Amino acid sequence: MFDWREIDTVLLDMDGTLLDLHYDNHFWLTHLPRRYAEIRGIPLAEAETQLDTQIHSRRGTLEWYCLDFWSQELGMDVPALYRETADRIALRPQTEAFLGGLRKLKKEALLVTNAHPNGLDHKLEITGIDRWMDGIVSSHDLGHAKESGLFWHALQERQPFDPGRTLFVDDNQSVLAAARDYGIAHLLCIRQPDSQGPLREITDFPAIHQFDEIMEI
Repeated sequence: MFDWREIDTVLLDMDGTLLDLHYDNHFWLTHLPRRYAEIRGIPLAEAETQLDTQIHSRRGTLEWYCLDFWSQELGMDVPALYRETADRIALRPQTEAFLGGLRKLKKEALLVTNAHPNGLDHKLEITGIDRWMDGIVSSHDLGHAKESGLFWHALQERQPFDPGRTLFVDDNQSVLAAARDYGIAHLLCIRQPDSQGPLREITDFPAIHQFDEIMEI
């Protein structure tokens, strides 16, 4: 798919790439509506409709990923609720072996995520993947979601890298498109970000199911 000798820097998404997206999907689609219904004293179906309208109107923006924003918007302690299902936080298969392989190859590994710092810190505490990273950048630190071209310019200022010698791995095709527009040469999409979800057909970007498709693990 590509020659590792042509890559110096590997930018890695977290949720759906290194971690199983099932945790976040379960939280936003199942747990939060249930708790919202309980707290508001309304039927679950009504809670699901209200949340779906509010949350999806922010899709692709920094607010979409901001736990503090949703706490204020919904009148709930969303970070506290987010931790109620922390037992579902899990690495995707082969993640640690892949990160170890990058270190053996002496590649710079940067975690580049839209995750809110509150949730990010909690996930790093549980999974320990930060020990493999040469740097960690949240879009909330830069003021722009990864879907925005402004994010990539800000990232370059924060953590300089050569786009022509960089591999970026993500499960979000809108994010990958923004990275492509910025000029990142090597792009890779994850076919099954949620272990409980379908194996997706990806046509716009090179795609893999597991990391052993691009590295001997």
